[in-house]
Amino acid sequence: MLKTYTYPRYAYHRPPELDRAGVRRVPLVVVGAGPVGLAAALDGAQRGLPVLLLDEDNTVSIGSRGVCYAKRALEIFDRLGHGAEVALGQRIVDKGVTWNVGRTFHGEQEVFSFDLLPEAGHRRPGMVNLQQYWLEQYLVEQAERQPGVELRWQNRVTHVVPSAAGVELRVETPDGPYTLQCDWLVVADGARSPIRRQLGLDIEGKVFQDRFLIADIVLERELFPADRTERRFWFEPTFFNGQSALLHREADNVWRIDFQLGWDVDPEEEKKPERVIPRVRAALDGQGFKDIGFELEWASVYAFQCRRMKNFRHGRVLFVGDAAHQVSPFGARGANSGVQDTDNLMWKLALVHRGLAPDTLLDTYDSERTEAADENILNSTRATDFMTPKTRASQVFRQAVLGLAKETPCGRALVNSGRLSVPTIHRDSPLSTPDAQAEGAAAFKGWMVPGAPADDAPLAGGPGSAGGWLLDQLGDGFVLMLFRSEPTAAERATLARLAAAPVPVRALLLPATGPAAERYDAREGTCYLMRPDQIVAARWRSLDEDAVLRALDRALGRQIAPAAASATRETA
Repeated sequence: MLKTYTYPRYAYHRPPELDRAGVRRVPLVVVGAGPVGLAAALDGAQRGLPVLLLDEDNTVSIGSRGVCYAKRALEIFDRLGHGAEVALGQRIVDKGVTWNVGRTFHGEQEVFSFDLLPEAGHRRPGMVNLQQYWLEQYLVEQAERQPGVELRWQNRVTHVVPSAAGVELRVETPDGPYTLQCDWLVVADGARSPIRRQLGLDIEGKVFQDRFLIADIVLERELFPADRTERRFWFEPTFFNGQSALLHREADNVWRIDFQLGWDVDPEEEKKPERVIPRVRAALDGQGFKDIGFELEWASVYAFQCRRMKNFRHGRVLFVGDAAHQVSPFGARGANSGVQDTDNLMWKLALVHRGLAPDTLLDTYDSERTEAADENILNSTRATDFMTPKTRASQVFRQAVLGLAKETPCGRALVNSGRLSVPTIHRDSPLSTPDAQAEGAAAFKGWMVPGAPADDAPLAGGPGSAGGWLLDQLGDGFVLMLFRSEPTAAERATLARLAAAPVPVRALLLPATGPAAERYDAREGTCYLMRPDQIVAARWRSLDEDAVLRALDRALGRQIAPAAASATRETA
């Protein structure tokens, strides 16, 4: 028996609402204890917003499901591990499988390869593979130790009634139903989202008429040396009569194999062991691994879609993750995008709830994350159309590209087996202050433009200097990065006033030389205003207090006219 994971069963506790008169009101309810819901709850609690997290189940997800976590998501997880001995991002890296090399084949011939290894001087790798059940377990453990998070298992939300003043929920438990009210409701209940359906909200897009089989297998020994972990993708594999197949490694020597089955198959039949095991055996044999035994851990057949809600905000109800948008699994854009949703939302929600920012700030969650969803859907649709051509013209194009890829770099650049997840740069966000070129000041170079997520960099320690990693030093509030070896008296006075503001802006002093300065194109006096989600809000070549305060107002949504945010402010 090669089984490597025992699914935990979390204890149900009788809700106190069943034994008290009246209806309790809480600041925030999150529905759904998957990776996205757990991330939302942890982020909200760390920002001082008490969270009641409800889930209808009592265990982590069954099967590997979402398995690839990109650098940006790992950096977000690092910020959600307050009080833990080991940062969440580090736990994922330590347990998971870091990979950088991807190889693509047409039949038996390799036609394309890529390397995700980032430039030197990044704390987190480009991609880590880890079964979703491990990730959820780590997040649950963090939620159990996080003050401000109350996690209730086997509490199923059956009815939602939104209003301008709040949201009322009907919740079913093993001991009976209760009613609850909240100021804000974050919906993370998955792609089929019962809450979205109950509210009659549409999700629009394209459903692809193709089915894929996922098989998770536990091997009795390694396939490749530890330093040669790689992702392999095949168009028209010789070991399987289908259009594509995918092989990559997970933790505990579990490997995932995906087989493209076509549309006209019976999903229930195809995931039976007697159908799955021969296919897996043929795939291993076809790669020269005839002597390696395996055990089937989990199998599933899925059809996928690229769709999203028109708006992610409906008054006091906010949708995140798969409840708001869905993409194909090729490119690892699902869970990674959902975690970025919560990273974008929770700092805004905490400030609005505390009265430190206007309600219009929440409308920028909708505008920024629908932009990200559109970008993910576009890339996912292009990959899916290439991998599963449905017209004669698409099939001819793909065959021509695969043939050309064997001969030329330009052909290889057109091969699309899933462009991997990268964060969206919100260049046109209403929260971003465009660069203003002062007379005589050098123009900025590089990609750290307003709206871009912060690039990490190692920091040299020393007296009066920050050490470790830049993103750790940024933390999760507003920060003014000042690249200056020794601030002037006027600059110190400005920084002190900014730190004492109602929405404080903490100063981070950095040297104007070294990796961080290079990545931010900094020189003496350069400064960056960073949002609480570590996105660039504004940048200047010199510190100007009035300019910083104007940019802060903009980043807090104070310059957004209420009339400009009409659609997302409707009550569902």
